[in-house]
Amino acid sequence: MSTTLLEPTAPPRQEIRQPRRNPFLPWLLLSATMVVLGLLTGYPVLRLVVMSFQEYERAQLMGQPAEWVGLDNYATVLTDEGFWTVLLRSFVLMVVLVVITMVLGMLVALLMIRIGKGLRLLVSIGLLLAWAMPSLSATTVWGWVFDTQYGVVNNVLTALTGDRWFGYSWLLNPLSFFVILTCIVVWGAVPFVAFTLYAGLTQIPEEVMEAAQLDGASAFQRFRLIQVPYVRGIITVLVVLSMIWDLKLFTQVFVLQDIGGDRDLTNTIGVYIYQQGMAQGHYGLASAIGVIFVIVMLAIAYPYVRRTLREEEL
Repeated sequence: MSTTLLEPTAPPRQEIRQPRRNPFLPWLLLSATMVVLGLLTGYPVLRLVVMSFQEYERAQLMGQPAEWVGLDNYATVLTDEGFWTVLLRSFVLMVVLVVITMVLGMLVALLMIRIGKGLRLLVSIGLLLAWAMPSLSATTVWGWVFDTQYGVVNNVLTALTGDRWFGYSWLLNPLSFFVILTCIVVWGAVPFVAFTLYAGLTQIPEEVMEAAQLDGASAFQRFRLIQVPYVRGIITVLVVLSMIWDLKLFTQVFVLQDIGGDRDLTNTIGVYIYQQGMAQGHYGLASAIGVIFVIVMLAIAYPYVRRTLREEEL
């Protein structure tokens, strides 16, 4: 008698069905944010572009229809030597501000790593106070410091060297104007750069730094070969943001000009747009300058956006 052994059969494999995703759900969740951004950012930009193709003067503010002039505003701007002078001045100032801010910010961040907790707390408080002060208030205070008659700088220099500096106007001279402007902007921008770089440098493993030191690497070699490559992404973001912020300076320049600066010799692109629009009433021309400025800002921000998208893909 033969027996047949029946092997147990495995139960049928049940397929795990993934829940079906709604492709419109992300857009639905972002709809409120997109509406707010569209109203606060999209509409003003669209309105700016439309006005750049119109002859929009003060009369149009009273309800008169604006005349469509096509590219005339752009032709006027691009053929104006004053515009290119202001744009070049703004770029040179931006480069100087970014370099000084990044160098000082890195030095302060390295200093905060090496000092003790007590001094680090004191430095942090000082940086936070400088960072928290509004630009208008900071510029006004610096203007008082360099005031022609009652400024601290003139009084100290007069006491040390005689009457040579009595009544000297620091803001009337374009060179000293931009030196003071550089001090104001860097003084307010260094805290953000220093705190950000300090946060990045503290994430470097101590074992790596100790191993490099045991291998005989100097402090500068450890900085150049370990610390800088480790925070290179942070440095890139800070440089791009600093370029954008420094290129669109307005408050500091405008307040210093009101205190005693020569507007024609110290204008930057932000103040230049304001003067063309609000002061002289050429809103169409100011809009064309604004559109050109937006394109320049997008070109500067492109490397940052590209780097961010690459990091997300990795």
